[in-house]
Amino acid sequence: MLGYNFQNFYEMVEHNANENPKKTMLFIDKQKTSNIELKQKVDILADFLYEFGIRAGDTAAIIVANSEEFIISLLALSKLGAVSVPINTFLKREEFEHILNDCGARVLFSSASFAKETKRLFNSTKIEAIIWTEEYEYYDDKNLNYKTVMKHQKSAYTLTKHPSIDDIACIVYTSGTTGKPKGAMLSYRNMLSNMVAAKIAFKIEPRDRFIVYLPMFHTFTLTIMVLLPIYFASSVVVIKSVFPFSNILKQTLLRRVTIFLGVPTVYNALIKAKIPWYFMWFHKVRLFISGSAPLSEKSLTDFGEKFKRGVLLEGYGLSECSPAVAVNRLEKQKPLSVGPALPGYEIKIVDEEMMELPTGKVGEIIVKGDCAMQGYLNRPEATAEALINGWVRTGDLGRLDEEGFLFIVDRKKDLIISKGINIYPREIEEILYQLSDIEIAAVIGKKSELGDEDVVAFIQFKDTVTEPMNELQIKKYLKQHLANFKIPKHIYFSKELPKNATGKVLKRVLKEQVANMDIKYTDESDIL
Repeated sequence: MLGYNFQNFYEMVEHNANENPKKTMLFIDKQKTSNIELKQKVDILADFLYEFGIRAGDTAAIIVANSEEFIISLLALSKLGAVSVPINTFLKREEFEHILNDCGARVLFSSASFAKETKRLFNSTKIEAIIWTEEYEYYDDKNLNYKTVMKHQKSAYTLTKHPSIDDIACIVYTSGTTGKPKGAMLSYRNMLSNMVAAKIAFKIEPRDRFIVYLPMFHTFTLTIMVLLPIYFASSVVVIKSVFPFSNILKQTLLRRVTIFLGVPTVYNALIKAKIPWYFMWFHKVRLFISGSAPLSEKSLTDFGEKFKRGVLLEGYGLSECSPAVAVNRLEKQKPLSVGPALPGYEIKIVDEEMMELPTGKVGEIIVKGDCAMQGYLNRPEATAEALINGWVRTGDLGRLDEEGFLFIVDRKKDLIISKGINIYPREIEEILYQLSDIEIAAVIGKKSELGDEDVVAFIQFKDTVTEPMNELQIKKYLKQHLANFKIPKHIYFSKELPKNATGKVLKRVLKEQVANMDIKYTDESDIL
C-alpha cells in the first residue's frame, strides 16, 4: 500500500512554502518563482475564482501553453476543490466545444495564441468567462486579463474545507482514436499514487530538477514532470516552446537539470544531432525517461552509446491510469520492455474472458491499484467496459516474463488478423527500425475484398537520406527476418507521417487514408 502525505495539490504548495519558502520551485526563462511566491500567486487566483463563484465540484478548463500560468491555474482550482480540465491545445474549435460541453466547464483559461479557436466558445458552451493568460485584443466582463486578475485584493472569506484525497482532481480527455474523446475522471488519490510510486522507482530527491518542454496538458508531463517535483520539493524548469530545441539543451545545462522526459522522436533526434562537447561533458542529467510511444531497440542501444552519463528508462502508461503504470528501473532494464509495474500496482495478462494467462503468453494488459480512474464522465457504459472489479482494461496487448517485466506487443485494436493468424505490427516495425535510413515506421491492417486483412507499412525516411531504399529492397530485407505472411503487401512512403502532440504516429489517420485508396495501388510516391 502506498502512503500519502497530502490530500490534494494545494497542500503540497502550502507545505513547501512553510518548510522551505525561499527555495526556487519554478525556473521560467530568466524568472524564478520561490515556494512562498508560488503559494501567494495561487492564493490570489483562488481568491478571485471564489469571488467569481467557483466552488468545490465546479469544472474549469485550461487551454494554455507551457507556463507559470498553467501551473498556478491548476493549483488554485485545487485549493477550491474545483475540477481542472487540461485540454490538448492542438485541437480545433469544434473539438473544444465537445469537451467543454461534456464537462460543463464554467471558466476557461486560454492563451491568447489560441484565440482563433477559443474566443467564440461563449456562443456554444456554458463558459461564463475566459481568463486570457497572454495579452488579448479585447477585454470586458467576460474576457478577463490574467495580469489584472492577479492584482485582486484578498476577500474576507475563509475556506473551511479543502478537497479530500478521493475527490476528483482532473478530468483528462482521451485522444479519441475511436469516436469522441472521453473524459477520464482522476481523483487526487489516483494522481498522488503516480507521484509516490514514481518517486520510489526513480529515487527522487529534493535536489532533483525536472525540465518540462512537452505539453503540460499531457497526463504524463503533468503528473510526473510538474506535480511530482512539487510533491517532493524538487524544482521545475519550464520551457514554453519545444522550438528551438537547442534552447532545451541550453536550459538543461544551465539549470543543472537531472530528470529529462522525452518521447521517441526526441530521443531519435538527439541520437543523430551534433551535441556540443561541453553539454556531453558538463550536463547533470542522471535519468532520461521515455514514454508515449514504443522506443525501438536500436534507439535504446544508440542512445546508451552516445549518452553514457545518464540512464534511459522506457515506461508505459495511459490516461485512465493517471497515467504511469510500469517503468524500467535504475538498477535493471530490459530492451523492448517497459519494465515491471510501479510500486503498489498490479499488472495481469488476460484473455477475452478476463482469465489470467500464463507467463509469456500474449493477451490484454489489465491494471489495478490506486492509479485506476474513477470512470469516464457521463459514459456509464464505457466505464463498465473499461473498469472490471477495480481492474482497468487497457486495450493493449502484452506479455509478462518470469521477473514481471512487461513487454508491449501492440494495441488490441491494431492487431492484424490475416488468414486466421495474429500479426503484431510492432514486431514488423522493430525490424524496419533496424534499417538506419528509417526515421519512423508504422504498420497497419487493411481490410481486403475477402474480409481478410492485408499488412500495410508506412515509412518516413530520415532527412539526411539522399538515396532511400525502394519497396522491393525493403521487402527483400524483411523476408530475411520475418515469415512471409508478415511481409507488408504494400509499402508507402511519406515525407511526414501524421503524429499527435507527443510524437505518436496517428494510425487512425493512416487507416482512414488507406481505406479510401485502391489497395491495388503500389506506386511508391508520397501519398500524404
